[in-house]
Amino acid sequence: MDVILLSETGEPIGTCPKELVHTTDTALHQAFSCHVLNTEGQVLVTRRSLDKKTWPGVWTNSFCGHPQPGESFEDAISRHAQRELGMKISGLSVVLPDYRYRAVDASGIVENEICPVFTAVIDSELAPAPDEVMDYHWVDPLQLGRAMTATPWAFSPWLVTQAPDMDLYGLRG
Repeated sequence: MDVILLSETGEPIGTCPKELVHTTDTALHQAFSCHVLNTEGQVLVTRRSLDKKTWPGVWTNSFCGHPQPGESFEDAISRHAQRELGMKISGLSVVLPDYRYRAVDASGIVENEICPVFTAVIDSELAPAPDEVMDYHWVDPLQLGRAMTATPWAFSPWLVTQAPDMDLYGLRG
């Protein structure tokens, strides 16, 4: 699997195998982030597997990933929803089309992504893959917003920095 490398202006400039892209000097690349809701209006938060290269064991949004070269965001998000959480989604909507972040985890590995943020609705049962997700919970979005404000260190940096720009978590203000 390859990730799409990007110029500083967000233009595709090449590809790199995923296993080689996340280092202490990670090149800017394309990704996405998805927040999944259920019919009760709860949001799915997941705890990253301890096998993850970056931020293992940290609570985060429902799932993230990288589109493949030539793959639409819609197809990439559906593929990751199925692979990581064993679920189908519907109602996909982009909420932060220009989200970009750079963060360094405790091991020194860098995330450096242009990462549009989407919301979706679960459309099947949930069956998380243990190599991706070690735990999950359906939570009230406003409660999650308060938890991120009180203990930002317990959550992925992308979730903490996305949430204030999303109406979902009640942090605008």
